[in-house]
Amino acid sequence: NSADDSFPGLQSFYGFTVEEVLPGLNTVFRVVVPDSSQAELQYLRDYVGFSAGIGLKANSAHGFDPIANISGVIGSTVVSLGADLGIDITTRTLNKFSAGLSLNSAFLIASMTLSDSCDSVKASVYHPLNPPTMTAIAAELKHRISRDATTLTFGAQHALLPYTLVKARMNTDGKVSAVLRQEIWQRFYVSIAGELDLRDNTSIPRIGLSMAIKH
Repeated sequence: NSADDSFPGLQSFYGFTVEEVLPGLNTVFRVVVPDSSQAELQYLRDYVGFSAGIGLKANSAHGFDPIANISGVIGSTVVSLGADLGIDITTRTLNKFSAGLSLNSAFLIASMTLSDSCDSVKASVYHPLNPPTMTAIAAELKHRISRDATTLTFGAQHALLPYTLVKARMNTDGKVSAVLRQEIWQRFYVSIAGELDLRDNTSIPRIGLSMAIKH
């Protein structure tokens, strides 16, 4: 890929993977021009995954900063636990940390995550009510420690027709949104989404249209 100079916001991505250097061990190289580059080792087995990488990240003040990233996950298709951390090698400081626990069963999908360098805590649950019609309810609780702010979100979805899905959600910040997704052809979807802030009297409803092809 290459970026056109007439569009300064564009980035170019280059990368390749060397698979199975040893059983379960892969090597990944990524370059995002002009943002960053990284070399990474990945170890993937049935119940555990681990990756460690080192690279360069663009800094507007003095070129590039060397960074290191370590992440891992352990568990099964039912329960899993993972963590991700990033280290600024120049300052020897931890600049990124997140951890998560997830539960996946036929009647309940739940997760709890700690992110934004331990500043955000989020818990979410998803409960299917009627799988044939894709009817389900969900809730999410997010707390930002530095702002002492908590947001609770409720959502639901239902398939009106075999190829038409409706989703809606509302949170305690007064924001309401909905999505209507229609399958036009096999794997080709058109979605219409809208959002409104009930607490802002001057707010204008936002409406968007998107198209997607799923493999």
